[in-house]
Amino acid sequence: MKVMIRRSREGALSAYIPKKDLESPIIEQEKESLWGGWVKLDNGLKIVLPDMAADTVLPLTLEAKVE
Repeated sequence: MKVMIRRSREGALSAYIPKKDLESPIIEQEKESLWGGWVKLDNGLKIVLPDMAADTVLPLTLEAKVE
């Protein structure tokens, strides 16, 4: 599913899922670099992100899997 990952001016990460019209803060992540692991949204949803370079620029729309 398509997911947009963005970072607010304060540095907080969030995920937007257009298919569900859902935007939610990322509250936990498996890996410090964010990429190649799962992230947990504040509603409990876990999304598995693809492996990407640590310096990938946000915002970014990508294909991710729901765990």
